[in-house]
Amino acid sequence: MRQKRSKTYRKLMALYSMTFGFRQPYQVLIDSEMCKLATDTNIELVKQIGAILHGEIKPMITQCCIHELYLQGKSRQNAVDLAKTFERRKCNHKEPIPGDECLKSVVGDANKHRYVIACQSQPLRSKLRNIPAVPLVHINRSVMVLEPASDMTLASKRKSEEQSLHPTAPDIALVGPSSLDPPPKKRKGPKGPNPLSVKKKKVDNPTKGKNSSGRTHDDPRTLTERKRKRNNDEDDAEDVEPRSVIHPTRKRKRRRKVEGLHVDKDCT
Repeated sequence: MRQKRSKTYRKLMALYSMTFGFRQPYQVLIDSEMCKLATDTNIELVKQIGAILHGEIKPMITQCCIHELYLQGKSRQNAVDLAKTFERRKCNHKEPIPGDECLKSVVGDANKHRYVIACQSQPLRSKLRNIPAVPLVHINRSVMVLEPASDMTLASKRKSEEQSLHPTAPDIALVGPSSLDPPPKKRKGPKGPNPLSVKKKKVDNPTKGKNSSGRTHDDPRTLTERKRKRNNDEDDAEDVEPRSVIHPTRKRKRRRKVEGLHVDKDCT
């Protein structure tokens, strides 16, 4: 697959996913003609469809389409074996009907189950283009092709975008008017100083002016204790003798010293 075409297919599947809720694995309904062509041209059908849808797929087939393959005999046994590997989609038809009508009835008027239709029938694809959000896949000269979005699909997309931009009164009542109001503008005013350049405030020490017992100096209990301590210190000071009494000072006599002689005062 060329890069430009791959990019186009990726954008197209993004449209279906974002607008109409398609999710992986994509449910792909395959008709009997697609199975026959895949076996005749040796195309890996599941791999090719997954490549153009850019995601995982869940191949499905209806009982009416398998019945068409059984009617063609043993010559289409390979196509029958391929169809049996797909998941069976219940179409609730008691009597088998043509495959195109079966797929049209399964898709319905709005494709609420979000099916991707892989078919080779041109009349069926023309009918499905009138239904919004129906991706169509077919094989053109052994090349798998994803058709561009139909006019109905694009119109449904524009309608959903307008509803999101201009909601109706019931939608506003459900959501609430507060969510539609613009956010309040921030008031511009003088900015404060840089917190790193501002000096920290001095916090008064709660323990300042308190003694070791946690009381203030003005506490009456503290004043009583201080007086009592001062009286005890004075009593202790009276009991202790002065230092001069215990150790009296003594005057020492001076001796004269004569060079070469020692003169004693008693001899003279």
